[in-house]
Amino acid sequence: MTRAAIRVLLVDDHAIMRAGFRMILETASDITIVGEAANGAEAIASARELQPQVICMDVQMPELDGIEATRKITEIEGMDAAIVIITTFDRDDYLYAALDAGASGFLLKNAGPEELIAAVRVAAAGDALLAPEVTRRVIERFATAHVSSSAEQPMPAITVPLTERETEVLQLLAQAQSNAEIATSLFIGEATVKTHVSKVLQKLGARDRVAAVVYAHRHGLA
Repeated sequence: MTRAAIRVLLVDDHAIMRAGFRMILETASDITIVGEAANGAEAIASARELQPQVICMDVQMPELDGIEATRKITEIEGMDAAIVIITTFDRDDYLYAALDAGASGFLLKNAGPEELIAAVRVAAAGDALLAPEVTRRVIERFATAHVSSSAEQPMPAITVPLTERETEVLQLLAQAQSNAEIATSLFIGEATVKTHVSKVLQKLGARDRVAAVVYAHRHGLA
């Protein structure tokens, strides 16, 4: 049985950039572009209408920027799209704000075609996606910058404690390790890692892996 293609929405105010992303992604048989948007307002409307699995989102756009669009989209009831910020990474504050808004990860615009395709697949699978060049920098600085605010707005208490193995998985997530790397570190299968990650997210009440990593940094587990 053939698996349904990953539905992707492209959001960028430059038509040539959207065309380039489309050309690259459409070379993959398991990815389909369901729509395009030129600004954040259009992205919100398209997300509601098209229900994509992955949204490739630019940051700097007219009318409504990618950060606020990300925040509004993640607040839509029933919306389950993973939002990947694709940026030149020239403004750290944009990236931290996007994480706070609910983005699932980042990719640099100078990434190669294979990296873009892989990014969409990773995001669709529910894994964290951060460009290798910025992974630890983004996570650590974002978490540190929000430690003081966490005292005012603490995350919900864990009602079901993490097991020893789940704590180990969370600590490795905080080191920006992929499922494959975690499997190697703990000498277990990737399928088992995915199960542990799902349980960790459920127990933490975390929307995605990025939120779980921030939790780990805030609570001294990293």
